[in-house]
Amino acid sequence: MFINFPKKTSLTSSTRPTIQLVQSPTSYAVFSLLLSIITCFTTDIRAAETDPFTKTIKPAIQKHCAKCHGTGGNAEGEIDLLKLQNSSDLSQNAKLVRKLIDVLDLKEMPPEDEPELEPKLRQQLIAQLKTVLHATVSKKKAFAHTPIRRMNRFQYNNAVTDLFQLKCVVFTLPERMLREHDNYFQPATGKMPKNLKVGSRPLGKSQMIETRLAGVAAFPQDLRAEHGFDNRGDHLSLSPLLLESFLTLSRSIVHSPDFNPKNCGIWNSFFSEPDPESDLPTQVRTRLRPFLTHAFRQPVEEKQLKRYSDYALAQIHSGKSFTRSMQDVAAATIASPKFFYLYNRTGVSEVAEPLDNFELASRLSFFLWGSIPDQTLLDLAQTGKLTDREVLSNQVDRMLNDRKLKRFCDSFPAQWLQLERIISSAPDRKHYPEFYFSKYRNSMHMMLEPLLLFEAILIENRSILQLIDSDFSYRSARLDNISYRAKRTGQKDTVTTLPFERVILTDRRQGGIITNAAVMTMTSGPERTQPITRGAWIATVIFNNPPEPPPANVPPLTEEAPKAEVYLTLRERLAAHRERADCAGCHEKIDPLGFALENYGPTGKWRDVYKNGRKVDMQGTLFRKHKFNNIVEFKDAILAEKDRFTRGLAAHLLSFALARETGVADTVALDKITRNTASDDYRIQTLIKQVVLSDPFLHKSNAKTAKQAEVERAIKTPGEN
Repeated sequence: MFINFPKKTSLTSSTRPTIQLVQSPTSYAVFSLLLSIITCFTTDIRAAETDPFTKTIKPAIQKHCAKCHGTGGNAEGEIDLLKLQNSSDLSQNAKLVRKLIDVLDLKEMPPEDEPELEPKLRQQLIAQLKTVLHATVSKKKAFAHTPIRRMNRFQYNNAVTDLFQLKCVVFTLPERMLREHDNYFQPATGKMPKNLKVGSRPLGKSQMIETRLAGVAAFPQDLRAEHGFDNRGDHLSLSPLLLESFLTLSRSIVHSPDFNPKNCGIWNSFFSEPDPESDLPTQVRTRLRPFLTHAFRQPVEEKQLKRYSDYALAQIHSGKSFTRSMQDVAAATIASPKFFYLYNRTGVSEVAEPLDNFELASRLSFFLWGSIPDQTLLDLAQTGKLTDREVLSNQVDRMLNDRKLKRFCDSFPAQWLQLERIISSAPDRKHYPEFYFSKYRNSMHMMLEPLLLFEAILIENRSILQLIDSDFSYRSARLDNISYRAKRTGQKDTVTTLPFERVILTDRRQGGIITNAAVMTMTSGPERTQPITRGAWIATVIFNNPPEPPPANVPPLTEEAPKAEVYLTLRERLAAHRERADCAGCHEKIDPLGFALENYGPTGKWRDVYKNGRKVDMQGTLFRKHKFNNIVEFKDAILAEKDRFTRGLAAHLLSFALARETGVADTVALDKITRNTASDDYRIQTLIKQVVLSDPFLHKSNAKTAKQAEVERAIKTPGEN
C-alpha cells in the first residue's frame, strides 16, 4: 500500500492524493504497523504531558537539585538525581524516594543558602513522591526480614517465670530502672494512684534484694543497638560459650533450693509424684504435652514428645525419683533452642506472607509482655481464631489490662528515651553540689519521673501528645526541691523506697519528657550543657530522624571556655562548627532543637543568663517553618507537627515489636498507623493496637535460604535432647 500523488504540485479538489491499494501480501500489515507507530507516538506525547515525573519532578530536579546532586562522580552524598530519567527509574529506588520525601518534608533541601522551593511546588513534589512510594511498596510487599534470634536475658527471665508460674524472679535484672514497691501498677483499673512508692537501681544493692531463686546467676546483659533496642535480631547472636551457659543456667534453675512447691505454680501438676497405681508412661506423656507446647509456643510433635518422655522414663528406671527426673527434663526444655530461639517458619515466597496463628501469638506476647504466650493465646492459635482481626483486637485489649504489661514498661520507654545515659552523668560537684546528697545522686530521682509519666499515660490511655506537654507529673519532694525549686515537703526517702506524688503542673516550661531534669542532665557535660547532644536526642527520640555521626576529625568543644571565648554565649562558641561544609547540613537540623532547651542548665534547672552574665539565646525555627522565642513556643511547634511525632513513635514501637529496624517497606503501614491514631485523639493504646494490626506486624518475609534451612535443622534436632 502506498500514497500516489499526481504530477501537479498544487493540491486542488481535482488533484487531491488518492490512496491506491497495491496488490501486495504485506500491504495491510505495513499499514497496521504505521498506524500503531503513530498511535504509540501520540500516546507517549500525551502521557509525557500528564506524567508527574516529566511534568513536575524532573524539572524541579534540574532547576533546584542538579547543582549539588547532578554532577556525576562529584554528586554530594553520592546521590546523582540526573540519573533519574523516568518514573520507572524512580519506582525502582524506593529508598531514594523515601529520602527525597523526608528532606523535602523536613525542609532540609534545598539548603539554606539556596533559593527556597515555592510552597505549592514542595507539596506537589511530596504528594507525587508519596504516590510513587506507596505504589512501589504495596506492589512488592516485601518487608525486611527479622533474623532468627535468641531471647535476651530480660525475656528469658520472664519466659521461665511464666512457664513454671514462679512466684519470684529467676535472677535479678539491674537493667530494670523503675522498681515497684507497693503494687501500684494495676492497668485494669485504668488509673494510676496519686501516691506511690518506687525504687531505682542507683539506690544501691538494697534495690537488688528481692525474692529470687538462690544459686542462679544471669548471663551477661544484652547491649542496645544504636538508635534501637536490646531485642534486635541482628545483635542477639549465640556463641558456643553462651550456649554452654544456657545449659548451666537451666540446671541451676530447676535445682535451686527455692525451686519448690511454694514458689513453683505448676509443681503439683508437673513435678509431684504420680499415683502409684497410674500408668507411668501415660503420666509422663500427659504432663509433658502441654508443658512442651507452652515452652515451644506451638503443638509439640509426636517424635519430639517421645524423645522427651523416653528420656524421663530412662531417668526414672535408672533409680532417680520421678520429681528429679522431671526436673532434668524441664532443664533440657529451657536449654533447648526451640525454647530460647525466636523465629518464624520459613515461607515459600519472596514477598511477605501472613504469620500463622502460633507465630502471631508469640510475636504479640513478646511485644507486650516480653515473654511466651499464655494459655489463652495458645488456645486461640490452636483453633485458628487469633488471626481474626476482631479477636486479635480484643486480645490486645486484654493484654493491655494485664499486670504483665509492666514488663513492656520495664523495657520499652527506658530504652526509647535512652535513660541509661543518666547513670554515667556526673555534673561537676563543685558547681552543682545539690545534685549530690549522702552517697547517692539526684539522678535516681530524676530517671523515675519520665518513666512514671509514661506509665500513667499508658494505663490511663491518654494522648501521646502529653509526652511532649503534660499538665501533670510524678515527683518526689527532693526532686521538686532540687530540680524544679518547688520548695515542698513530703515523705522522707528511705534506703529502699522513694515516695513519689502526682503533681499538677501550671508552668508549661515543665511537663512532658523533653524538658524533664533527667533528659536535661544526661544530655549535658560535667560543667556545661551540650546543645548538639540535646538536638541529636530530640531528632532521634522524638522524630525518629537520627543525624549522621560527626566527622572523625572535628575537635570537640572544650567543657570550659578558653580566655578568648569566656564572654561568648554557647551558641557563639559553637558557630565555628557550622563553618565546615561537611558539618553545616547536620547542624542546620539539630542546632535549633538543642538550643531550644538552652534555658535548662546541666542539671535541668531553669536559667535566664549564663555564668558570664550573657542572656541565654534559645530562639530558632523548627523545620525551617515554625519560629519560636521561648520553650513554650518550641513545644507548640512540636505539637504543630504532632503527626510527625506520632509517626516517629510508631516507628520506634514497630521496631521494638519486630526486633528489627524499620525500612522503606514499612512506610505505608506507618502512614496508616499515624492516621488511625490521630483519628482517636492520639491515644496511646490506639497507637499500640494499630501497630499490632499493621501489615508488617501480621506478616513475615522469610523465604528459605541455605543458612536458614541449616538453622531450622539445628532447632528441630537439638543435640542436648
